[in-house]
Amino acid sequence: SKKTLSRIQTAAKFINRANITKVLVCSGREYASTPVEKFCEITGATPMLGRFMPGTLTNPSLPYYREPELVFISDPQVDEQAIVEATNAGIPVIGISNTDNVTSKIDLVIPANNRGRKSLAATYWLLAREILMQKGKLKDADSMKYKIDDFETKITEEELEEESERMSPSRMRIQRQ
Repeated sequence: SKKTLSRIQTAAKFINRANITKVLVCSGREYASTPVEKFCEITGATPMLGRFMPGTLTNPSLPYYREPELVFISDPQVDEQAIVEATNAGIPVIGISNTDNVTSKIDLVIPANNRGRKSLAATYWLLAREILMQKGKLKDADSMKYKIDDFETKITEEELEEESERMSPSRMRIQRQ
């Protein structure tokens, strides 16, 4: 939507003001792993995938302590620990948020589906592209090194079948009765 694209442009401006190596991109969501990895590879941001360890942003005595200028999260629900610590440390937070997420502690919300593989891939791809365009490293008509499909977390045939079973309309009707 126009709102999402507008927020992606704003987020890119915000990110480009920071030292990109000090932008921490966090996600505990499995489907965000490939988009986050590709985004960080292209932009130079720092990925933090999997469980966010308590104290990462607040306890300097820990070996995994980080001092980012900006924290980017994929899901306010899954990445709640990162948001809490960033807020306590006074670090701005940008987040991709679904309609049912609590966004009160997020400084800039990008409204998008943060559960779907394709949606996460598209959102991270668009943001990476916008960051590069604003920096002058990519022109409007230029194509990026990766396509949106390259940003998508791939799943096995078995996982695909399970996913389609969960989404099938006949099963939805059975569950509602």
